[in-house]
Amino acid sequence: MPISRRFRGLSAAVVLLAAPLLLAACGGAESAASVAPSTSTETSGYPFTVDNCGTPVTFDSAPERVLAIKSTSIELLLALGLDDRIIGTAFPDGPAADEWAERAASLPLIDERVPGQEATLDLEPDLVYAGWESNVTADGAGDRDTLASLGVNTYVSPSACQEPAYQPKPLTFDDVFADIAEMGRIFDVPDRADRLVDALRERLDAVTPDSRGLTALWFSSGSDTPFVGAGIGAPQMMMDAVGLRNIAADIPETWSSMSWEAVVDADPDVIVLVDSAWGSTEKKIGVLEANPATAQLPAVREHRYLIIPFPTAEAGVRNVEAVESLTAQLAELPLP
Repeated sequence: MPISRRFRGLSAAVVLLAAPLLLAACGGAESAASVAPSTSTETSGYPFTVDNCGTPVTFDSAPERVLAIKSTSIELLLALGLDDRIIGTAFPDGPAADEWAERAASLPLIDERVPGQEATLDLEPDLVYAGWESNVTADGAGDRDTLASLGVNTYVSPSACQEPAYQPKPLTFDDVFADIAEMGRIFDVPDRADRLVDALRERLDAVTPDSRGLTALWFSSGSDTPFVGAGIGAPQMMMDAVGLRNIAADIPETWSSMSWEAVVDADPDVIVLVDSAWGSTEKKIGVLEANPATAQLPAVREHRYLIIPFPTAEAGVRNVEAVESLTAQLAELPLP
């Protein structure tokens, strides 16, 4: 039965069960970080089932109508040349990478946040591809079991899984590359995924980590209490690749709260500032300079800041780009 017929009969009743959304934001001809679309129509290996953050998801064929939520999901599909499968995007974390900006701008933006279940069903997707598990709940685009009962698969970026049995501890670039490979399998474009991973590995291997033993604070958000990159997630993975020692490395979380007193005691050599619409670089610098304790840190007084855009800060296809950028910025800082 076509998806549209199922939805028209069931979506109104299902939506009554969903709470309103209250989610807030807590060089050559072919780029080395993207793969051009191909005209291949080959399909093989279906059906298969993946265990996605503890939810079994069966793919009978490659998805054709995808709602992509969060930048990590949107940009991986773009990097794999799957623009024609995207029927809508939602909750982008910031501008797309320059190489995909024009293509990203042509995609329909359904919602600046996460669309509710009714809006999701109205799109008639066959896959909701989410960057966070919270994106596919009753308070988000829809509960995973409910959407599955209506013929809509859901898939969460595996690196964002939160259950202890599924959360990478710690996250590694091999995990990120495995996520890309699995997406290539799901869309039956394994060769594109392989080429993308090979290109990213080559770029990562070309990075020379800093060898001075410099320490760093990864300042993601917050004012009264900073929210920082901790010891097992993407920030730690990228700082390791750059050669920075994370002052929050002993916290066994992806991101975590950390007291300003602990930051001052650690006296980081440099501070990574994650730039976002809700927490700009200027705002974060203002927080650091307004706090009498942190204002006296040499890293603050001497503006030893490394800046990256939020879409590169979560596990995804732009992490290598972030490592390259952080390494280049670090080399130019006026350090003793």
